[in-house]
Amino acid sequence: MEESDLAIRIETDHLEAVIPKRDPRQWMTGIEKGSFLDKATGFREIGDGLMVVDWLMEAGSDEEYGDRVIAPDGHGVGRYSWYENETDPERRYYTRMSHGSSHRKRMVEGPQLCHRMRPVQPEVIHGAEFVAVTTTCRFEYAAPGRRTGSRWTQRIVFPRGERFFVLMDRIDSVNDSPEMFLRNDTPGCVRHERGDAFSEIYLSYLGGPGGVRIPSSEFFTPFPPDLKFGYRRDLNSTPEHFIRAYHTRDMRTGEQGPWLAGLTLEPSVVYEAWCSQRPGGIIVMIEEIHGKPVQAGDSFSAAHIVGWFDTIEEMHGVYEEHKGHTCLTADASGWQLVR
Repeated sequence: MEESDLAIRIETDHLEAVIPKRDPRQWMTGIEKGSFLDKATGFREIGDGLMVVDWLMEAGSDEEYGDRVIAPDGHGVGRYSWYENETDPERRYYTRMSHGSSHRKRMVEGPQLCHRMRPVQPEVIHGAEFVAVTTTCRFEYAAPGRRTGSRWTQRIVFPRGERFFVLMDRIDSVNDSPEMFLRNDTPGCVRHERGDAFSEIYLSYLGGPGGVRIPSSEFFTPFPPDLKFGYRRDLNSTPEHFIRAYHTRDMRTGEQGPWLAGLTLEPSVVYEAWCSQRPGGIIVMIEEIHGKPVQAGDSFSAAHIVGWFDTIEEMHGVYEEHKGHTCLTADASGWQLVR
């Protein structure tokens, strides 16, 4: 482990990764863009980072107050107006392609952590067989009628001998909500030009018990999140496993690389998830966790495994070994997934 004013760099026998503290290459949360290396193959993450975190949100429309919510630094909060109500054609198109039109949502607290979070000083535990990094932050502003100060905690454990890391996102809420959720990217977005960096995407929870393998050609043309490849807990049955992965390939030679996968270890915590192609060559793999009633003082969390796999069968084997967990603890004596 190497730590500087900017970041924490982790190197294990199988992986390399960077966790930003300030001035990141792309986003402040999760694993820094382009830093996640599989030593066995030389392949790296091909998006904007891994397990990136956005807002604390809930179901509902912000139409009545969205234009009045401004952050203390003057930055807008990212209003989620419905594209049907948007008068500007360009903004209407962007809103539709980014957020769809079938499920209204609004911010509870901000900022968008990946984009606007202040510098952080994570807690690091360097054990004999692992390194654990815990980052915490409190949201700084809220929607009208809501309090500020809910706490986000992200804990990442890098075990020796594995091609993956284990991660938990946790919220300790200071607000009530009938349907609160945290939005993130699991495992992360995919940047490509007509499939040059990946050959297919695998979603275990669609297409039947074996999941669905989607060729890269399905992502040559932009489409909104509610058109295809979407999951909603209220519309889909809860799957046995919740795995999202993309199959890397060498952009120069076309040679297949390993899969980069995100495993959400308790499927029932997923409120909504989508895999959609935005304009500009980016596949967005948004996942929203919890989406259930919350009272001030309540907490909720999700646990994930993110890493490199040679086969889909290997992903499911690791999932079966660790499934059902939603929390992750760590101290000097070791780390543990908790139900």
